[in-house]
Amino acid sequence: RRVKKITLDLACRHTIIDSIAFITNLLPRKIVTMKFSLLAAAALCGSTVNAEIYFKEQFNDDAWKDRWTVSSDWKSKSELGEWTNTAGEFYADASDKGIQTSQDARFYGLSAAMTKAFNSSDKKDLVIQYSVKHEQKIDCGGAYIKLMPGGDSFESTKFGGDTPYAIMFGPDICGQNKRTHVIFHYDKKEDNLLIKKDVGCETDQLSHLYTLVLRPDNTFEVFVDNKSVRSGKLEDEFDFLPEKEIKDPEQSKPEDWVDVREIPDPEDVKPEGYDDILEEIPDPDAAKPDDWDDEDDGEWEAPMMDNPDFKGPWSPKMIPNPDYKGAWVHPMIANPEYSYDDSMHAVCKDGCTHVGFELWQVKSGTIFDDIIVTDSLEEAQKFAKETFFKKKEGEKEMFDEAEKKRREEQEAAMADEEDFDMDDMEDMHMMGDEF
Repeated sequence: RRVKKITLDLACRHTIIDSIAFITNLLPRKIVTMKFSLLAAAALCGSTVNAEIYFKEQFNDDAWKDRWTVSSDWKSKSELGEWTNTAGEFYADASDKGIQTSQDARFYGLSAAMTKAFNSSDKKDLVIQYSVKHEQKIDCGGAYIKLMPGGDSFESTKFGGDTPYAIMFGPDICGQNKRTHVIFHYDKKEDNLLIKKDVGCETDQLSHLYTLVLRPDNTFEVFVDNKSVRSGKLEDEFDFLPEKEIKDPEQSKPEDWVDVREIPDPEDVKPEGYDDILEEIPDPDAAKPDDWDDEDDGEWEAPMMDNPDFKGPWSPKMIPNPDYKGAWVHPMIANPEYSYDDSMHAVCKDGCTHVGFELWQVKSGTIFDDIIVTDSLEEAQKFAKETFFKKKEGEKEMFDEAEKKRREEQEAAMADEEDFDMDDMEDMHMMGDEF
């Protein structure tokens, strides 16, 4: 990485030197116009050189299994699903592969050490980005990635649901619940904080890019396919901080406070004989059948019917309460326990060293690819352009062609079935004529 960085730095220097030489040969009136291009080039070089990549994975070589460790000690072998290395059923380039869950109703655990630890004390942006493709029309299963501390003591083979993590990010689908998890660990509460309002996720069978940016100014942003879908302050979107105001513990509703909006009308009196009205009465239109025999059938009684005069239990009408004061509102005071925390973003205060997938999937087939952890959104977007966006259209074309073929085969099968049914009907008709 150091050699690459130095080479890039030298390339930028030569670009600037060549630009200066070119500008000096221009007429003076053009120097002012061109200097802005020179400054832009210098700024671009500086931003590229300063970007730090902590982890990058494309799964395109056979050595990916050496970089990643299966969580073999997390669950029994019969509970753990196998990971496969494949481009999937539809793709732009068959050699551009990812890792895919391959067995239904299984747990999946896999982790890898980052090239370099990310430490929040460096006051840099933290960017996590990867692609997800649900080829199986997923109905229930996770597809999120985790960023974890641990360093040399991280137990890769035991990595699972109980392993402490700093960030959990990515889509999770089960039935009607379809969301992109954004969860940060907060040491001061010893808890994992889930974003308050759900962030949606993509549910089709194509690849989609998920990007999370966590900034040292205590803000965050989520992108799907490079489009911002949620951003804000950590204290607004997560329960990092106590409430700024609380109900005054010294205050309580006065005993004489009247919050009953209506009262019975004291002048409304129950009518005399109201309680004597029966709920049911004999049907006055009923008549004893002509064949009714009192000796054999007993004394005839008319069937009962609802009494139209019965109005139910009596209750006085309600009128506005003249003493009503409205709903009592508990006075609020400043929360003495509230204080702003500048370090909410510091989920990697002890250094994040590993990335991993810890999942349960009812229906397998999800493909993960093109993972990057960096401190530069621009670097992540550049990587996305080289990977995700480079193959997006080709994958879509192959998928559309496969869907077209599937529909044509389905329609042909339905037509054959209809023809078969008609033939059956004709055969049955002919058999009936013979009989």
